[in-house]
Amino acid sequence: MEHIQKGIAGEDKACMYLEQKGYKIFQRNYRAGKGEIDIVAQAADCLCFIEVKYRKHNKFGFPENFVTEKKMNKIMQTAEAYVLQHNWHGRIRFDVIAITGNETPMHIEDVT
Repeated sequence: MEHIQKGIAGEDKACMYLEQKGYKIFQRNYRAGKGEIDIVAQAADCLCFIEVKYRKHNKFGFPENFVTEKKMNKIMQTAEAYVLQHNWHGRIRFDVIAITGNETPMHIEDVT
């Protein structure tokens, strides 16, 4: 499976996981400028911007460790564009979903 297909499969798994937890998925792969957000979803009254990281194994580190400060800054800038475009006035949050192999996704809420 090539890199892009693995990413899509990881995002599919993350979306299913979120929907099972009661999240409403608004958009996948939202792009603005040079930034991208993997999943935009709503949990109760909170708009969540979610970065999905998938790794086949933890041999070189845990997936969540690959969300760098630079990446988070880019996600925050892109989220600002989404909020303005959709006129959102409620709470927002930045999450990471880490997936290793076939394990259950690990959802890390409010990573900022």
